[in-house]
Amino acid sequence: MGLRFETRRSDSPWVDTLWTCTSGRVTSMTSVAGARLGLVFWQQDGTAYAAVTGPETRAGSAPVPEGAVFTGIDFAVGTSLRMAPAAELIDGGVALPDTSRRTFRLDGTRWETPGPDDAEALVERLVRAGVLGRDPLVADVLRGHRPAVSQRTVERRFRAATGLTRGAVRQIERARTAARLLAAGEPAAGVTAKLDYFDEPHLARALRTYVGRTARQLREGTGGAIALDVDQRLTSWTSLTMPLE
Repeated sequence: MGLRFETRRSDSPWVDTLWTCTSGRVTSMTSVAGARLGLVFWQQDGTAYAAVTGPETRAGSAPVPEGAVFTGIDFAVGTSLRMAPAAELIDGGVALPDTSRRTFRLDGTRWETPGPDDAEALVERLVRAGVLGRDPLVADVLRGHRPAVSQRTVERRFRAATGLTRGAVRQIERARTAARLLAAGEPAAGVTAKLDYFDEPHLARALRTYVGRTARQLREGTGGAIALDVDQRLTSWTSLTMPLE
């Protein structure tokens, strides 16, 4: 057994997905690019840990604590934390101190550690306390709306909220969707057309950069442990096909 994921979408406008993962007989994994901030909680050998995770701009290798059980919250794109600007969390994160099996400390306050079924309740408390915030313009842009401000203003606010450009978010989300489609058995030519890649070499470069896998590895399930639930059937790509002028 490597990494066993279970993932579900959330009805909360502040949350994209909630996930759990168990690791076994694996010490490293391919870390996949992602556009979202997150919170992750895990236990290993009776000790509890918690961390804020930042957006990742490319695939890489990351260690995995063997025999750990994880619960994670991936926030909606544009959700930000008061404790740190999104740009400071790019390709990194923050280990949260003073974590126990029941509580953790975030933004100077102690909170109850959530399980997969009560994570949204924690998020609601964080929102009410002002720990989480978001720029409504980002959500409007991701839904395809054209706000009545200049493109420069849109880009500036998008970067401030997410730490990334709109184009970077789009490319990351597209590559993750491509990986899931390929893992589900769709041919590369079909994925290329469906997700508007210029050609198959363009798709291959995106997979190497953002997912760390080839199309063949994704179809065959080879290449080792990967931090992506390829069994998800998500449609997040469709909300990110906004124009990039």
